[in-house]
Amino acid sequence: MKVTGIGSAKNIQEFVSSKIAALGGEGISFRTLFSLMFREKENILYEKSEGYRIVETTYGEAYEAILRLSGAIAKELCDLPKGAVLGLYMENSLLWIETFWAILAAGYRPLLMNLRLDRDTLSTALRELGAAAVLSKEECFEVPTLDPEKLLLGGEAGAEGDFGEEIFVMSSGTSESVKICGYGAEEFYHLLLNSAKIVSNCKMIRNHYEGRLKQLCFLPFYHIFGLVAVYLWFGFFSRTFVELRDLAPQTILNTIRRHKVTHIFAVPLFWEKVYDAAIRTIEKRGSKTAAKFRRGLSLSRKIGDLPLIGKAFRKLAFREVRENLFGESVQFMITGGSAIRGEVLEFFNGIGYFLTDGYGATEIGITSVEQSKKASIRNACFVGKPMDGIEYKINEQGELLVSGKAIAKTILEHGKETKTDGFYPTRDLAEEIGGRYRILGRLDDLIILSDGENLNPNRIEPQLLLPGMNGCCLINAKGSVSAAPVLLVSVDRYLSAERIAALDQAIREKLAALSLSASVAKIVYTSEPLLLPDEIKLNRRRLSAQYAQGKLALLTRSSDRIDAHSDELYEKIRAFFSLALSKDRGDIGGSFDFFLDGGGTSLDYFAMITAMQEEFSLDFPVKSGKSLQTIDEFYEYIKAEKNDAD
Repeated sequence: MKVTGIGSAKNIQEFVSSKIAALGGEGISFRTLFSLMFREKENILYEKSEGYRIVETTYGEAYEAILRLSGAIAKELCDLPKGAVLGLYMENSLLWIETFWAILAAGYRPLLMNLRLDRDTLSTALRELGAAAVLSKEECFEVPTLDPEKLLLGGEAGAEGDFGEEIFVMSSGTSESVKICGYGAEEFYHLLLNSAKIVSNCKMIRNHYEGRLKQLCFLPFYHIFGLVAVYLWFGFFSRTFVELRDLAPQTILNTIRRHKVTHIFAVPLFWEKVYDAAIRTIEKRGSKTAAKFRRGLSLSRKIGDLPLIGKAFRKLAFREVRENLFGESVQFMITGGSAIRGEVLEFFNGIGYFLTDGYGATEIGITSVEQSKKASIRNACFVGKPMDGIEYKINEQGELLVSGKAIAKTILEHGKETKTDGFYPTRDLAEEIGGRYRILGRLDDLIILSDGENLNPNRIEPQLLLPGMNGCCLINAKGSVSAAPVLLVSVDRYLSAERIAALDQAIREKLAALSLSASVAKIVYTSEPLLLPDEIKLNRRRLSAQYAQGKLALLTRSSDRIDAHSDELYEKIRAFFSLALSKDRGDIGGSFDFFLDGGGTSLDYFAMITAMQEEFSLDFPVKSGKSLQTIDEFYEYIKAEKNDAD
């Protein structure tokens, strides 16, 4: 099917080249970038689901809304000098896009506030930049806070004026301090040049489906990865963004399938969760099915670099697996932000998707993406070669240094501004093989033992992952660079003491096989998740501090724990019955039947099952809505599933 929305261009490459040439020829500024981004006014900018309808907004409609909102902001803040900083505090939405451009069009400089950071950190950032106001729907700040939705209602159509000349992006706060990085139109121009090079070099990224290219709004636009690789790279070429209502797994899958999403850029945590869920589903279908899948994946790995045979095999052999995941519309996927497990890359590339790794940071933008057609190279966790105008080098500590025209022009840290002249020290450990780079972890995460040996948690932890673990993290418990680390292991809260003991033995055998028995001081277990809901990668500093301060709820392997957690599980199930049936918990005993004693309906039952699946991370057998009916049946089923060593 012919690609839509590219004007008179013969193909997407010609269209991309023409827009890049226009941006360079008309003078590089945010005003020019805006005009060109919204030039194809009939193209669909944004899609979202409203009940049974898919609501579309064109670039032309958004353009008019931006000019109205820009005029309303300028009128409301008429006493402010041009160039003042305005905070933007909002989740991904069409309104975010409109507000972002409206701030620039009104002559101000937007600070993209990181919603994952605490209030004190955000307030400090506002003070350090001298922000005059904040545009937000969600929260009020100590400076004047304006609701863009309300401003839009009273805004009048205006014209493009003098645009702001800088955008500020905040780092994620997982390192020692939060940085505020300033980007101008020149840096954005070079970031777009690099995206055009990828389109030219990599066929898969330019693939459309049924004539359309649709990018899922998974990554937050206030994050550098979301701002550049998701929004800028595709918004400039007038492609479509699909709203994601929430991050519930089923919402994500339903959104991808319903809107026929073609591109998904996400962090490793997302891909790993999808992978883990898919493997669990396959294994639940029986040992023969699981063995057949593993053989197929092994064969796919062997022939993965043969373009015709490999593609044909994957298309036929794994059609059902893809249908149960994202469907057939997805064409190109990127992971980035932290290290990803190799088997996750092998899984997605092996079943017929194209998943690759990229590299960047708040301070340097997006600087490389692996573009190889060969699955074996993508599966090796390479982040590619540095893009045009970007230079990499590795210093004697193994740290990656980056230089180039696309990196931030200023960095503000602890109120002190620095220029990014020369090579920027990323604090990331890297290696170079044949011109390609692989990220090995963070220099800050290295643990230096008393004998001077360095332990890199990012290389060790993936090798320690075992069934029954929700994750593990090597932490420096004493805060000393020479302290032996503690291995913190997260397990399900209902796991029995016997199962934890077996897991402990398996971990110790793994450590011995890796010659690490003497390097790890202790193994401790917690039922708390290692990642907070708003985190996208492990925050080792937080976990180390919580452990040192005794703020992590640790589990023991004593027999006392078995009875305590059996009781907890029993009470949790009773609570689900009580809520679903609106009955007092005291009236619900072990043999209480959901339907016969409780008078529950099928709708009540399925609502409860959905909630229990999320709570226990389990699939429950349902046959005519009556497979598990009593407290005791649920109790025994969950215990058996959670304590199944296989």
